[in-house]
Amino acid sequence: MSIGEQVFGYYMPTVNLMGAGSAKRVGEQMNVLGVKKALLVTDKGLNEMGMADEIAGIIKEAGCDVVVFDGAEPNPTDKNVEDGLKVFKENNCDVIVSLGGGSSHDCAKGIRIVASNGGNIRDYEGVDKSNNASIPMIAVNTTAGTASEMTRFCIITDTDRKVKMAIVDWRCTPTVAINDPLLMMKKPPALTAATGMDALTHAIEAYVSTAATPVTDSAALMAIKLISENLRNAVANGDNFQARDAMAYAEFLAGMAFNNASLGYVHAMAHQLGGFYNLPHGVCNAILLPHVERFNLIANPKRFADIAEAMGENIEGLSVREAAEVALEAIEQLSRDIGIPSGLKELGVKEEDLETMAKNAMKDACMLTNPRKATLEDVINIYKAAM
Repeated sequence: MSIGEQVFGYYMPTVNLMGAGSAKRVGEQMNVLGVKKALLVTDKGLNEMGMADEIAGIIKEAGCDVVVFDGAEPNPTDKNVEDGLKVFKENNCDVIVSLGGGSSHDCAKGIRIVASNGGNIRDYEGVDKSNNASIPMIAVNTTAGTASEMTRFCIITDTDRKVKMAIVDWRCTPTVAINDPLLMMKKPPALTAATGMDALTHAIEAYVSTAATPVTDSAALMAIKLISENLRNAVANGDNFQARDAMAYAEFLAGMAFNNASLGYVHAMAHQLGGFYNLPHGVCNAILLPHVERFNLIANPKRFADIAEAMGENIEGLSVREAAEVALEAIEQLSRDIGIPSGLKELGVKEEDLETMAKNAMKDACMLTNPRKATLEDVINIYKAAM
């Protein structure tokens, strides 16, 4: 391939169901896939709420069997994957159904890739390390944030190294993704805020990525617009169906964007905070986002001017650089409005750990498509600015 040529892939689940009541189609989709017994991967909270039983009931009504594994923890670990894999094998399951947000979906993806290929989940850290076709997976999403229900990304914490492993593999992409806004109603404000800012980070990092294309740009900009218009309302009133529905579309669009354009330093750095301190991913992203993008701004100020416009800011009469600065201010204002902590110190992050986390971040696959290349010292200084 000559210099200047570049080939871009586009990855999506085969089937994507959206809208109120779409979760009721999970059993129907199992029948379409021709499978008989599902491992339903979820977390203890959703299981105790009865939501797992509700989805399991729909699966059983369709004539299929199901066993529930509720061991997906926030920031799912290699141990969670091992435990789920044991249940999958002991019950002779032939499909995985994930129910929840990013933790459930990522745990399910980890189980799936090892069930299909053998070995240990650590063997698949990196890009496209699997070799075998994956067993079917149906992802039923309950939060408007991670987009893990439709991406090829799987983030699992290696408990020995205290590092979040980025597993990027097209075989991780779920077969079917279901986004039913009715399952997202009544989520608490803090969770709504964190997951919403995660989606915004996906869209912004994808839009400024070196792998962005016109296809990913269109999804990213619409996601930024929808989040800017609806996240505050969703946080203020969890029963606001219009806001929840719009956020469900927004997080999916953001997923379409970053699943194909990839991400950047925000995620590479946030992964270390999650692995080191077991902190909520969306909150880490939200705190880091304006600081990383301030570092990135000189690489492509026009893109940041576009982001300001998508966020509903008036940039008429401003220079491109001035408009770009408005985007950063708008990001910070949105975080303040929805109650995101102001800095990493509030989360218990210690300055003596920053160099270790920065070194690990430099090895993260998300670093590859950031628009501006950083040194180790740059990454440490970004962490310090976010403290």
